[in-house]
Amino acid sequence: MKLLVTGGAGFIGSNFVHYMLKKYPDYEIVVLDALTYAGNLENLKAVEQHTGFRFIKGSITDAQLVDEIFQQGIDAVLNFAAESHVDRSISAPDIFVQTNVLGTQVLLEAAKKHNVSKYVQISTDEVYGTLGPTGLFTETTPLTPNSPYSASKAGGDLLVRAYHETYGLNVNITRCSNNYGPYHFPEKLIPLMITRALNDQSLPVYGDGLQIRDWLHVEDHCSAIDLVLHNGKAGEVYNIGGNNERTNLELVRMILKELHKPESLIEHVKDRPGHDRRYGIDASKITRELSWQPRYTLETGLKKTIQWYLDNEAWWQRIISGEYRDYYRQQYGS
Repeated sequence: MKLLVTGGAGFIGSNFVHYMLKKYPDYEIVVLDALTYAGNLENLKAVEQHTGFRFIKGSITDAQLVDEIFQQGIDAVLNFAAESHVDRSISAPDIFVQTNVLGTQVLLEAAKKHNVSKYVQISTDEVYGTLGPTGLFTETTPLTPNSPYSASKAGGDLLVRAYHETYGLNVNITRCSNNYGPYHFPEKLIPLMITRALNDQSLPVYGDGLQIRDWLHVEDHCSAIDLVLHNGKAGEVYNIGGNNERTNLELVRMILKELHKPESLIEHVKDRPGHDRRYGIDASKITRELSWQPRYTLETGLKKTIQWYLDNEAWWQRIISGEYRDYYRQQYGS
């Protein structure tokens, strides 16, 4: 099978490439990535010599390039490519619409034109909006996004659905809870807290820190996408969650405890606009239909993730410089 993995140099995409080439060494994987700020070719070093691996630098919004790739024969598309940071979407929403909506349409049109057998859209639970203190997101929960990021992802999802209903394209949409694990760009919550704690710097926590998220180890996410790719029913949406709900403050305290750092490093900062209070995933459908279960508890997964950052300091130290440092100052102050 020949797969096109868009956004394959990013966090989840690169982990998926590693997972698939290890499990299916005879597969061919073409990675298309624009290498914007969060794309990092170092994430793919371990597979760059694999005979079935090929990397192409480019954007999913480039219709001519995308069509040329599909002309080479693609069996399935997995669209990880996305602008994904909520804070950045608040300051530059146009970029999110271009990639997450228009880029998705370019991929769908090429998949339709070249009769691709399967298209999988990697989406997010944030398209559902926010939850109260009880209840969980199901696949039938109405889409009520609250940030430019989540609105752009919802727009892409609706295009995917439309290409199935209108043109009969074999599609699936996966909506996951918050991922964590290796190769996570250090602006996101868990790697940000790990790297700053290791440098004995303050840990900025939005508002009261009582926002609740369901945490999913990226390896569990990859195993779920693998099942959806091979066995997902055409046109279906599958929620993927880790059954690990924690407040942001609880999570930060877990990291500090594991690193033997004091809680005095925690610094509460002004909350961001439109900050969703709680996400929670009901993943019973993918469990029931595809026999998927997460392997990691948050305790075991977080311990393993922290050890990865300890073992790969050179990787994240190279990232925490230049553009990212400028962005950090803009978001959180000096």
